[in-house]
Amino acid sequence: MATQPHRDLPENVPVHRLYDIDIYAPSPTGGDYFAAWAKIHAASESGLLWTPRNDGHWIATRAGTITDVLSDYEHFSNRIIFVPKSSGEAHNIVPTTLDPPEHRPYRNILNGSLAPKQVNRVEESFRPIAAELIETFRLDGRCEFATQYAELFPIRIFMRIVDLPEADAPRLKALADQTIRPDGQMTYEEALDGLYAYLQPVIDARRGTDGQDMISRIVNGEVNGRPVNDREAREMCAQMLIAGLDTVVNFLTFMMLFLATHPEPCAALVADPARIPAFINELLRRFGIVTTGRVVREDYDYQGVTLRAGDMVVVPTALHGIDPAVYPDPLAVSLDRGNARHSAFGSGNHTCPGAHLARTEIRATLQEWLAHIPIFSLAPGSELRFSGGIVACVHALPLIWDPATTR
Repeated sequence: MATQPHRDLPENVPVHRLYDIDIYAPSPTGGDYFAAWAKIHAASESGLLWTPRNDGHWIATRAGTITDVLSDYEHFSNRIIFVPKSSGEAHNIVPTTLDPPEHRPYRNILNGSLAPKQVNRVEESFRPIAAELIETFRLDGRCEFATQYAELFPIRIFMRIVDLPEADAPRLKALADQTIRPDGQMTYEEALDGLYAYLQPVIDARRGTDGQDMISRIVNGEVNGRPVNDREAREMCAQMLIAGLDTVVNFLTFMMLFLATHPEPCAALVADPARIPAFINELLRRFGIVTTGRVVREDYDYQGVTLRAGDMVVVPTALHGIDPAVYPDPLAVSLDRGNARHSAFGSGNHTCPGAHLARTEIRATLQEWLAHIPIFSLAPGSELRFSGGIVACVHALPLIWDPATTR
């Protein structure tokens, strides 16, 4: 927390609101992602802080503030959703960067494509896919979970839902990664153009068909009584691919890291698998990995400061779930916490349309993993490395177990 005035501090930012953190590297050394964010709560009771990083922006730090910013589109617009603002302005994709009421007809299309009815249509294949992947390494007594399971399972399911060849998944995943955590291989615009180039022939082929896959439902949808056009179809499909090929992948790795280092919950879930759904909600509360943003529509006095029109407010969902003012012992994961509220899937009009799919994939993973490998741990000497940004990740997760305890 800053104690001296900052020479570049905007006039509407009190010095006691200054906190120097880079959302793309909350731990500069790549250490524990959540511990780095938790330091904000220890440093300030404020629900809004300001960092000079990434063009300068506010950070919503408390559960109530996060809910406000995500839900109040009249003051906090989705027009720009990530920082630096100069880069976020180029991310103009429907419906992510639209506010109500313009947002609603596009969202209706996505809701229909990812509704429980559509997910349940293919859910029976989830557990067999999980079991098949686990069997490829079960008798080895070890695996690198990120690459041998987490990067394969949700992507195989997603490629079925969109009816695209599984062989294309690595290419699409590489492009999606460059839009979320670019490493310099290409610009954000180049990555997005790569996705558009891949999608356009698919859109052309499925236009006018009665297919029930997600892409067909999107490209043959209607907005305000007219057909979705090619630009809208590309943008909605690209957004869907980016989310479907990344978010659950990374959540699964955080989940398994916790279980590998906390054997008691594993034993409880093995003894009573009926507790898995409630446990998933607790994991989502504890491990919020998405960081999004909003832009202030007009000057707005909020929580003791004046937010200026055009100010960016970044919302790390991790901070909602680990707010000590709301959750006792927030960094602990408890089977008995109950149905805790969180922002893992966002809040308000832009709540993630894929929430049901994500929960179903997580549940299938826990059910099959614990049925086959009930006792496992983190490999000794593992040096874990975390990254922040739009979606946080664990770069590698080596797990070990005794094959004799598996089934």
